[in-house]
Amino acid sequence: MKKIIIVVILAAIAAGAYFMLNKPKAPIAGVAAQEAALIYDGEVIKIDAATRTVTLKNADGETSIVAGPEVKNFAEIKVGDRFDVVYELAVAIELVKVKNPGTTSEQVTTSTTTAPQGDKPGMITTNTVTATANVEAIDTAKNVVSLKGPQGNLFKVKVQNPDLMKDIAVNDQVKVVYTEAIAAVVSAPAAKK
Repeated sequence: MKKIIIVVILAAIAAGAYFMLNKPKAPIAGVAAQEAALIYDGEVIKIDAATRTVTLKNADGETSIVAGPEVKNFAEIKVGDRFDVVYELAVAIELVKVKNPGTTSEQVTTSTTTAPQGDKPGMITTNTVTATANVEAIDTAKNVVSLKGPQGNLFKVKVQNPDLMKDIAVNDQVKVVYTEAIAAVVSAPAAKK
């Protein structure tokens, strides 16, 4: 649970930093989509320090992985530790008209954070995509805005605050911020009661 919270906080910080730097002129519609998924969870059952190979076991069986040089604090991994990989997604929509409408665009930033020296290994990678999308349709009865992204993909956004839809119209362009994070974390086993 602690690992999921860390990923959620990191995604929120990334989105918050974007909005702080870009100071939207109107309120943000809110998180349109949010999901978290545990991709893998297992227990460390064997460690080969010479080859940096860690063998993990979960309900699906055993898996061996080689920890490359980017995995810091390898010596901190112990038999019995937990290894979890978690994926987090958050999409925030700004219903603010773009200053210079025209073609749609997309900008991607990636950041990676690793565990401090002496901690169990862990790494969180966050991708933030900022795009300009075209408003294709507005359904005020359902509080839904249909948007077309820079690669032609259509998606619908449920707007949490319907007042935000008053200042936009079909064919306007709005900002979309999409943040996803993946965390791979080794943790000590839970204390037995």
